[in-house]
Amino acid sequence: MNRNIFLLALSQAAMMTTVSLVLSSSALVGAQLSSPDLATVPLAVQYLGTMVMLYPVARLMERFGRRFIFCCGALVGAAGLACAAFGVRIGSFALFATAGFLIGTFGAVGQYYRFAAVDSVTPERKSLAISWTLTGGLLAAVAGPMLARWTKDALEPAFYASFLSLAGVALLGALFATGLSLPPMERAEDKQARRSLSEIARNPKLTMAILGGVVGYAVMNLLMTATPLAMMCSRLGFSQTAVVIQWHVLAMFAPSFFTGTLIQRIGTIPVMLLGCLLNLGSIAVSLTGIELVHFEAALILLGVGWNFLYIGATALLTENCRKEEAARVQALNDTLVFLGVTTATLLSGAMVNALGWQTVNLYAVFPILLVVAGLVRLMNRPRLSWLRAG
Repeated sequence: MNRNIFLLALSQAAMMTTVSLVLSSSALVGAQLSSPDLATVPLAVQYLGTMVMLYPVARLMERFGRRFIFCCGALVGAAGLACAAFGVRIGSFALFATAGFLIGTFGAVGQYYRFAAVDSVTPERKSLAISWTLTGGLLAAVAGPMLARWTKDALEPAFYASFLSLAGVALLGALFATGLSLPPMERAEDKQARRSLSEIARNPKLTMAILGGVVGYAVMNLLMTATPLAMMCSRLGFSQTAVVIQWHVLAMFAPSFFTGTLIQRIGTIPVMLLGCLLNLGSIAVSLTGIELVHFEAALILLGVGWNFLYIGATALLTENCRKEEAARVQALNDTLVFLGVTTATLLSGAMVNALGWQTVNLYAVFPILLVVAGLVRLMNRPRLSWLRAG
């Protein structure tokens, strides 16, 4: 693991620490400042900020370089977290929700850490670079919920100190970014020779990579953001919710130590299929009960499933786009991913209140089965081509 990947992993840790704490507390703060139906709106605004800023961030990185934009993104995130803290302090739901957009901008910048890692290694080590960068989430899995428990009641009102401490974590992310030494991004010199996005999307592997990323992240976020509300309805306390989220985030990133190697051994598509099966296993557990053990087991399976599907989809994406088109394709991919994430997050609170936790899980089955069907078709494509030729 070279210096760049080490610093990118630390940057990922800083970004994901803010994400994991916000995930543990945002819906609860939103419910306190407004109503249960609007509880996940601040988190949805955060994901909206990520989605909206992905394309501008990609263009800015082409122009000013990744290191500078990574640093600026962390600073914007720190400002957003300070605003969120002030919103909690004065009891303003509007300010708390609006601050989510700035925090989401930090998230948009953070989505490019894994792509920067790919450009720091030789082609055969791409999947390993993605995996190692995402191991930074392990530190976040411990630090985020732990920080939430330590700071929740440190200052009045609840969670005020939590968001202040996160502003400091984001500043650490800016510091890590200053030590990066990344190659410049390649740009297509002849604009007329650039393929349109519709032409690029004709590659079935690229399309499947995007679909896998969108469904994997959206389903994970739907169930993850609904979990604190479902646990509250089941009369489980915040400390228990924080532990469940902590185990979930650990499960999201712990497999990163071997996911890249697994992809090299059995292939990208089989790993993505395994991720889908683990997601279905998570849903099956959720349907069996609403005790603490059910939430823990379901969120662990969901985390590991997300890891396999997300890293597999990212690897498939990088394998099937040209270097000069990488910025556009990456921005398109992550914009669609966060469109799905934003929609899922916005609807999760109302869905849990209206339909119940187990019904929400049932709805999540259908998009996963769609990805499974697409991956199976992709695996059989060479065989079908051979049969037609014969």
